[in-house]
Amino acid sequence: MSTGTFPLAGVDLSVSRRDLLVAALAVNVELAAVVAYFLFTNASVSSPLFTLYGLIWVNLALVVGARYRPPAGDAKTRRRAIVVAVGYALLLAVFGGVVGVAPPRTTPGVELALLPPGWGPALIVNVGVAAAVLMPAKVLGYGALAYLLYGAVVDAGGSGVAGVLGLFSCLSCSLPILAGVAASLVGGGAFVAAAIAGIGYGPSTLVFVVTVALLWWRPGVDLLR
Repeated sequence: MSTGTFPLAGVDLSVSRRDLLVAALAVNVELAAVVAYFLFTNASVSSPLFTLYGLIWVNLALVVGARYRPPAGDAKTRRRAIVVAVGYALLLAVFGGVVGVAPPRTTPGVELALLPPGWGPALIVNVGVAAAVLMPAKVLGYGALAYLLYGAVVDAGGSGVAGVLGLFSCLSCSLPILAGVAASLVGGGAFVAAAIAGIGYGPSTLVFVVTVALLWWRPGVDLLR
């Protein structure tokens, strides 16, 4: 099976025919889902870019899950990296409006919001005190960022605690973390209301893409070893 390799800072971006076929199939399925959504719902295409942004989040997260392989490390380093990654994911979830305090005068329960593919369908869970808005783009996107951060911590962990602390003091390495929080702040807490209103999330999507690139490439991490 033929492959094409595109070297980038030590990152293997080899692409096989099977990869291209899977990618083409995924794009066709997504296009069909978008067409079906606007045909069988009352939604209007007021902001096509909004739908595109959601699909970018989903597709990039799927690429991370399929292609990224974190570096190997000892058991202690992996456990440390898991704790950091989980904490990071929770931070993004709170700032991104995935989880938070339930709006006042709302009834506890579970409902499904039919948002455009990528952002929806979104599962909304309200337990009275807290609520969660589980959009595919946000859940998969934040999961991908946490997975990449796990790899970055393992990579820097070879030099011990000092290396892990250095990961967060090195500008080129800490920028993705700051960018992830910035993306969450751009999205805002009232994400469902904004989504239904058709508000675009171009800046948030751009920050997400840059964050993925930096966490995957990890410029400067080699200086911490």
